Amino acid sequence: MNLDISSWKKFRLGDLFEIKKGKRLTSADQIPGTTPYIGAIDSNNGVANYIGQSPIHEGNTISLAYNGSVGEAFYQPEPFWATDDVNVLYLKPEQGVMNAHIAAFICTMLKHEKYRFSYGRKWVLESMRDTILPLPATNDGLPDWTWMEDYIRSLKSKPIATANSDCSKKLVDVTWGDFRVCDLFDVKYGINMELNACEETSMEDPEGIAFVARTAENNGVSAYVKPVSGKIPQPAFTITVAGGGSVLSTFLQTRPFYSGRDLYLLIPKEDISNFAKLFVVTALQAEKYRFNYGRQANRTLPYLNLHLPVNKDGMPDWEWMKQYVKSLPYGDRIPQ
Repeated sequence: MNLDISSWKKFRLGDLFEIKKGKRLTSADQIPGTTPYIGAIDSNNGVANYIGQSPIHEGNTISLAYNGSVGEAFYQPEPFWATDDVNVLYLKPEQGVMNAHIAAFICTMLKHEKYRFSYGRKWVLESMRDTILPLPATNDGLPDWTWMEDYIRSLKSKPIATANSDCSKKLVDVTWGDFRVCDLFDVKYGINMELNACEETSMEDPEGIAFVARTAENNGVSAYVKPVSGKIPQPAFTITVAGGGSVLSTFLQTRPFYSGRDLYLLIPKEDISNFAKLFVVTALQAEKYRFNYGRQANRTLPYLNLHLPVNKDGMPDWEWMKQYVKSLPYGDRIPQ
C-alpha cells in the first residue's frame, strides 16, 4: 500500500481517545504476581515487571509515558496496572473498536512526537489531549481506521527462521564482575557530522552510507546519505553509543557509517567477536535508566561499570558471551 500523506487530515488526540491516568505503586508495596506493571520505560513493551495487584486498566489500549521515557507508546493487549508516569489511551466508542494493528499505527505516530519532550520536559495531560496527529482520513473527513489496519497488515512478511529452539546457557550459571567501559574499550568521539549538510538517499542506493544519530530507533540509523568528500565512513561492526539525545542508546553497526553529534564509538582493546559485542550492547543499554530527565553521558560514559561474565582469572569471559548469544533463538542468523 502506498503511504501517501498528502490527503491525511489532522486530528486532536483527545477527540479520538479518552485518556486516563496511571496510579503510583511503590516497589515496597508491590507483590509478585501475573499482572503486567507498565512503567515509563522504552523497552519490553513498557512492562517493568509483574505484580500481584489487580489490574486498574483494560487491555486493548495504548500506554503512553508522559514522564521518564516520554513519548514511548505501546499496545497493551491484556489488563494491566500503569504507574503514575504513564497515561492510557482508550479509543472512544464512537470511533470504533481498537485492535493490535490500529494500535501499532497510532503508536508509531505518537512516537514521532517524542522529540518535543527532550531535556526532561513532561507530556502533561492537557497537552497530550491537545496533541494533533496527522492520520489517513475517509472522504467524510473522519479517521480511516480500516486503512490504518490494512496498511499494518500489509507490512507482514515471512517470519525469520532459526534453528535455535532454546538457549543452552543460563545467566545464573556464570560468575559476574564489574568493569569500567574505559578499561575494556577506547572511547572515541565520532566525526560529528550534520545531517542537514548531507545529501540524503535511500537504503537501496548502493552508494548510500548509514547516518547514525542520537536516536533509540532503527539501530540508531536516522537516514542514508551520499558519500561526503573528505569524510571516511567509520568501519562496520563498531559499537555506537549516544552521549546526548536518547542517551546511552547503544547499537552494533553492521555496515560502514557516518556519525552525528554526541555519538561515541567503542573500540575493543582486544579482539572480540561480534557476538560478544552484542552482549556488551545489552549490558550498556541496561544502564540507560541512570540518564533520565535530561542527563547526558558525554563525560561519564568511559567510567560507567559494565556487569559482565568473568572467567577463572576474573577477566571478561568473551568466549562465554559469544557462545551465549550464539545459542539464543535467532543467534544463528547473526553475521559472524
